[in-house]
Amino acid sequence: MRNVIIFDTTLRDGEQSPGCSMNLQEKLEVAALLEALRVDVIEAGFAVTSPDDFAAVKAVSAAVKDCAVASLSRAVKGDIDCSWEALRGGVAPRLHIVLPTSPIHIEHKLKSTREEVLSMAAESVAYAKALCPDVQFSAEDAGRSDRDFLVKVYEAVIAAGATVINVPDTVGYLTPGEMRELITFLFSRTRGIENVCVAAHCHNDLGMAVANSLSAVEAGASQVECTLNGIGERAGNAPLEEVVMAIKTKQTHFGAATRVDTRQIYRASRALCGIIGITPTPTKPVVGANAFAHESGIHQHGVLQNRETYEILRPEDIGIPANKMVLGKHSGRHALTERLAELGYSLSEEEIEEAYERFKLLADRKKLVSDDDIIALVSEKSFEVSGGYKLERFIVLNGSNLPATATIKLSRDDAEYEEACTGDGPINAAYNAVNRIAGGEFLLTDYSIRSVTEGEDALGEAIVKLRRGHESATGRGLSTDIIEASIKAYINGVNKITAI
Repeated sequence: MRNVIIFDTTLRDGEQSPGCSMNLQEKLEVAALLEALRVDVIEAGFAVTSPDDFAAVKAVSAAVKDCAVASLSRAVKGDIDCSWEALRGGVAPRLHIVLPTSPIHIEHKLKSTREEVLSMAAESVAYAKALCPDVQFSAEDAGRSDRDFLVKVYEAVIAAGATVINVPDTVGYLTPGEMRELITFLFSRTRGIENVCVAAHCHNDLGMAVANSLSAVEAGASQVECTLNGIGERAGNAPLEEVVMAIKTKQTHFGAATRVDTRQIYRASRALCGIIGITPTPTKPVVGANAFAHESGIHQHGVLQNRETYEILRPEDIGIPANKMVLGKHSGRHALTERLAELGYSLSEEEIEEAYERFKLLADRKKLVSDDDIIALVSEKSFEVSGGYKLERFIVLNGSNLPATATIKLSRDDAEYEEACTGDGPINAAYNAVNRIAGGEFLLTDYSIRSVTEGEDALGEAIVKLRRGHESATGRGLSTDIIEASIKAYINGVNKITAI
């Protein structure tokens, strides 16, 4: 059975999606999640874009040990040099070069000719190969490119030393049948293709990214490019969890497998939601809230008799544990440690101690602590900003025909600050007080709050998006009190912006 390589571009193509930007610490957190998932390649960014992107690629490359790390470059020497400088300290670096090949891109974007594109492709790959043994070439908008010209480009880059040739459906234009035909055509016409890895990179503009990716695998492609939760530009990329679980569930059909540890999928998906503040729709396959829910009486009866009547996936296959151990304020450190291990966490003694302290505080407020509560508590620590403001206490006053007032006390570096402000409501008043303490005007561009679990004592998660000038950040806060969660989220966002 052949192996399908999973190339994850959450940190590059995914992060380019509006509202999905991440800071360095958040990118390292996602990289750690992807490494735990055991993806084969992590595309850490587009190093030449900015000093921050360069720093992120370099940091991820240095931190990751169990998979390759790639950086995207245009077919330009300066881009390639920048990517290589960021990657060269890593265990398994990969230089990834992209160059448009479709008529519309060549004419309107590059303002060039086919001959010039062919020369640029070969020269850039040859230059990259002299620096790094692993070089990937992507023919941007391959789905709308002339097939004979595409063959010439791929033959040129293979001769120049490319180890991977990628076939991107950049605008999500192809149908599954067309993708299968294109991959089959390339295998039959491209000299040297048997010596390289053939990849597919599909966008979801018409809702066919997963189907197109799987069609490419059926036709012989051995690498699929995807993102966690399917985030990406416009309608997104092929979701990693859907591609991987489709291959696992239909392994005999595809005659292929991946090395992904699918038990880490749920944890990674939930953590990404907290980082970027975007939650998949309830009906999202594999990781949506309704993926394993049944309301129809007929379906419920069938599932109770045998889960396979209406479920082709098991919750535990993606990391939702079947064992429902009940934890509460009388549960000890050992019980929490065991539960964390069952949920896929491998924490140090110090991290376990911090998680236990948070657990005890939550258990004092709630009768029962669920798995989702525990996942939220552990992930909350990774979003804190070292040296930032911390909420010490708050008082809010609000009522009919009365102006809302909030008094906020924050601490930072052993100093305490307290301000009282009015506002259109308790949240607005509290945010005004935080602004006054932090000494800046932060524009709230998005605000959402949801229940992590069910019940009147559910843990609430608030997510805000803030902007100050050209700087933006996503803040996250957790509490059984939605006002406290909202204030914590705002402080978290302020800390991220002021730390930039």
